Amino acid sequence: MKFFAAFAKIADCVAPSRRGRQAAMEALQNALAETEKQLEQQAVALAHSRKIFDRSSEAARIGVWECSLPDNRLVWTKTVYDLFDMPDDAELDRAEILKCYSKESLAELARLRTRAIEERTGFTLDAEIVTPKGNTRWIRITATVECEGGVPVRIFGMKLDITAEKTMFDQIRYLAEFDILTGLPNRAQFQTALQRLPLRCINGSAAALLLIDLDGFKGINDTFGHQAGDECLKETAERLLAACQGADLVARIGGDEFAVLATGYDSAGSVARLAETVVDCLSRSVERDGSRMHVGASVGVAFFDPTMRSDIFVCADAALYEAKSQGKNRFRICQALVSDDNRKMDAA
Repeated sequence: MKFFAAFAKIADCVAPSRRGRQAAMEALQNALAETEKQLEQQAVALAHSRKIFDRSSEAARIGVWECSLPDNRLVWTKTVYDLFDMPDDAELDRAEILKCYSKESLAELARLRTRAIEERTGFTLDAEIVTPKGNTRWIRITATVECEGGVPVRIFGMKLDITAEKTMFDQIRYLAEFDILTGLPNRAQFQTALQRLPLRCINGSAAALLLIDLDGFKGINDTFGHQAGDECLKETAERLLAACQGADLVARIGGDEFAVLATGYDSAGSVARLAETVVDCLSRSVERDGSRMHVGASVGVAFFDPTMRSDIFVCADAALYEAKSQGKNRFRICQALVSDDNRKMDAA
């Protein structure tokens, strides 16, 4: 009996210790279960966030990229693969991918990337690529260099499809600088070139301005209609470009008014021959849809001279007025400093 009583006392002492360990184990298991639940919730939330990011990235055509240094191992998000027309599981070989860049873009990319790595900074570049499928795109690349212990270990950033933006910008710029009908530079571009003329002649090279006005153009519009007049202007532009291949600029500056800027001619005589060629090529009839349209051209010429008191455009316009008043279909040269013999030449 005494033995059983002693055993009972020992059991009474051990039982609480066992119950405590069991309770602790249960508490630990509950904590682990709660942690697992939270991790699962975080994983779901992270997956949802990643899904939103991926969809937003695809919608905005923005991709994330990373390149480890110095082995140049690439990591792309799906959008970057799409930008380059490559499948998501394609092997990324940087040397092959660089072949997609245009010559100019590749040179600028190499320059900016090298400088960013050397200076531990970043860069932004608008680059032109041609994908393996032959699609031409413009992408905006942003890059940041990441360092560990002062040593560059990776370069990463974003790639954005700006093809539509680039196309729109080019169209706006074209409309601002070129004549839609003929494709020639317009008056705005002509004025800019005219203002820069003194800089082009800084080394003493000769420069001349030819102002051209079509003779009888109004009659074509009245007789054949404005569409025929437009065709006549297009033909005029083509003939001028052919006749003035060595000129710096051939522009349409008004309805039936054109201008030619020419530098580097060795004498006033060579410019006179150019003006004569212009008169000759524009005096030939234009045939469209079985109709023959006759026009002519009056040309006023002025030479640039840093000492001239009047604006070169005013001088050329005065010579043009004189050509028209003397019977049209001819050219006249305004008094100017002639480079080959340094003397004044009266209007031809």
